[in-house]
Amino acid sequence: MNGARVHRTAPRNHEPSTTSHLLLLLSGPHQSVPAPPPPSPPPPPPPAASPVLLLRRRRRATRVAVSRPRHGQHARPLPPLPRRGGGLSTPKPYSQDDKLLTLLRQRKTEEAWAAYAQSDRLPNPTCLSRLVSQLSYQKTPESLARAQSILTRLRDERQLRRLDANSLGLLAVASAKAGQTLYASSVVKSMLRSGYLPHVKAWSAVVSRLAASGDDGPAEALRLFEAVTRRLRNVAEPAAVADSRPDTAAFNAVLNACANLGDTGKFSQLFDEMPEFGAEPDVLTYNVMIKLCARVDRKDLLVCVLEMILSKGIPLCMSTLNSLVAAYVGFGDLDTAEKIVQAMREGRRDLCKILRDANVDDLSDEEEDGYDQELKTIDLAKDDGEIVVFAKLLPNSIEPNLSEPPLLPNLYAPNSRIYTTLMKGYMRMGRVKDTVRMLEAMRHEEDSSRHPDHISYTTVISALVKAGSMDQARRVLAEMKRIGVPANRITYNILLKGYCLLLQMDKAKELIKEMASDAQVQPDVVSYNTLIDGCILIDDSKGALEFFNEMRARGIAPTKISYTTLMKAFASTGQPKLAHKVFNEMIQDPRVKPDVAAWNMLVEGYCKLGLVEEAKKVVQRMKENGPYPDVATYGSLANGITLARKPGEALLLWNEIKERWRASKKCDKPDSSPSLPPLKPDEGLLDALADICVRAAFFRKALEIVACMEENGISPNKTKYKRIYVEMHSRMFTSKHASQARQARRAERKRSAEAFKFWVGLPNSYYASEWHFGSD
Repeated sequence: MNGARVHRTAPRNHEPSTTSHLLLLLSGPHQSVPAPPPPSPPPPPPPAASPVLLLRRRRRATRVAVSRPRHGQHARPLPPLPRRGGGLSTPKPYSQDDKLLTLLRQRKTEEAWAAYAQSDRLPNPTCLSRLVSQLSYQKTPESLARAQSILTRLRDERQLRRLDANSLGLLAVASAKAGQTLYASSVVKSMLRSGYLPHVKAWSAVVSRLAASGDDGPAEALRLFEAVTRRLRNVAEPAAVADSRPDTAAFNAVLNACANLGDTGKFSQLFDEMPEFGAEPDVLTYNVMIKLCARVDRKDLLVCVLEMILSKGIPLCMSTLNSLVAAYVGFGDLDTAEKIVQAMREGRRDLCKILRDANVDDLSDEEEDGYDQELKTIDLAKDDGEIVVFAKLLPNSIEPNLSEPPLLPNLYAPNSRIYTTLMKGYMRMGRVKDTVRMLEAMRHEEDSSRHPDHISYTTVISALVKAGSMDQARRVLAEMKRIGVPANRITYNILLKGYCLLLQMDKAKELIKEMASDAQVQPDVVSYNTLIDGCILIDDSKGALEFFNEMRARGIAPTKISYTTLMKAFASTGQPKLAHKVFNEMIQDPRVKPDVAAWNMLVEGYCKLGLVEEAKKVVQRMKENGPYPDVATYGSLANGITLARKPGEALLLWNEIKERWRASKKCDKPDSSPSLPPLKPDEGLLDALADICVRAAFFRKALEIVACMEENGISPNKTKYKRIYVEMHSRMFTSKHASQARQARRAERKRSAEAFKFWVGLPNSYYASEWHFGSD
């Protein structure tokens, strides 16, 4: 049963289930259902009577009901008793739910939404579930926002049980496809907490979108997958939740998340769990394994994956060959990528031999570069866990390749996608001429499947934009229009970014209008983020805010990048309070989660004006609610302290950094659990703190910071510190009229100054004891 409910008996619903909506959302449009005729209106209620008359009527009715029937007549039945609690039941009028349900059955979703919005009471579960389903299916930002508003209202009123599993699953899928992956994940988790188990097509679609998204998306995909499978394992009757059990596509989605994270251990664990749920690895599973090998820098295993596919008899597809070409392009090995494409063009089937020969060439190149076999053994020992994982996933990787390399079962000619992947390699290497030459060669191919498509043209445009050739890029766009290849949103976003980087905002605004008018391509959140970033480059915070508001007016939900970029616009122009307002709005948005970059942008906005106290409040709030401060956070604080001329704050900051740095050294030891998150300060942070301490004559702390720099392999700038000392402190401790008590108080400070002078190479007095970092 779709959307099975666990540990709770769902209310019986006589209306058609919304399962069909879920399958249609994942596949295609559906047919309308004819609406039933509206029920006849009930008779009007009787006029109200006085209490005495009403009592007399009740007594008379009772006497008539209990009196004996006359001869030849049947006894009349007794009237129904009133419901418990007193009072007579009133006849049910033609309810608004009936009207709403009729509109929904007629697929008049807009009118149904208007009827819902005008009503103060909540409709029945059938109407609510159907309304959310149809709004989610429309796939527009406005309809999605309406569906989400219904869910928000039900959550606030603790009436989430009024929605069935399929309507919630549809909302989760629609939100994920709209890019609101965190919101979609929260919907699925709410279903699990409410006892629902969503259909596998619903929750696996959310996992797939999370795995392909940036930031914390892959990690969230893993958590969501584990939450669903953990609930499935707790069900006593697996047959009752068969539609929720993960299939091969669901495992491929979560394995893709592992590959994006480079987590080989988790990948192996989930790969071993596939038989438990009756899922068999397919060719897409091994395509994801190719990505994993590329992510963990194991180019030598790519041929093993290909040979494993052939040995298992899994049908090969063009996606596998494209994944191999993309992997070698990612490694920067364009020679091997070109050999693969050329062999496919020549109709050869010995790709495994080509890849084996490439591994032999790489091994010989490493030996010529002076790699020692003993050092290789040490490196392998460090990655011993990774070796064990790949030995399980690819048993042929630990056996010597003494047999002849297998041949491909069929001939595979390169298509436009493979050519485009090779073009991307040329683009990354800055080989613009080769990119354009490849496009021209694709145009003259006889087979139409090898002709350039919109992705091929977009790749060429991206290469030209990267080289700054905007005019030539526009000519390629015009060529696309001439030959009938439609440019998509990605094409226009690349051109927008090119104009913004060249500070040509007028042309960027013209292009955004051209998108909607000529090409019928609506801008998305990436388009507006690019425009907002362009306004920052020309210090136009007002224009950035206008684009942000225009984006929301179009019904486009801001992302984390949108909020952070707008904060950057205000912070860079000296308006940290406005940046703080944007940040507060970001926190209240359930679709996004502020990351450390957003917190740091707010701290930097205050520190640029020397508002250290406000910045410290943000950092304290960051420690309590958000991610812990990182090196960039402390670097902004150090710059703010310098600007505010509060060297005492630098001492407090250094003590915190020093404690976290010591915690990072404890993490290297076994059986250690530091109380604070570890931190490894960089050169910029330590240099800024040392500069403050030297100028403020905190020589002891300056030497501590210098010792930390040297221990982390950072060379301090002695010349700069020597110049600061000579300019600011050369006459320190030269007074001959200081009292004895004052001289005693200055003894330790003078000793630290002499140690600092000794370190920078200035003339100093002789001191017997050595100074060590950390001594009190």
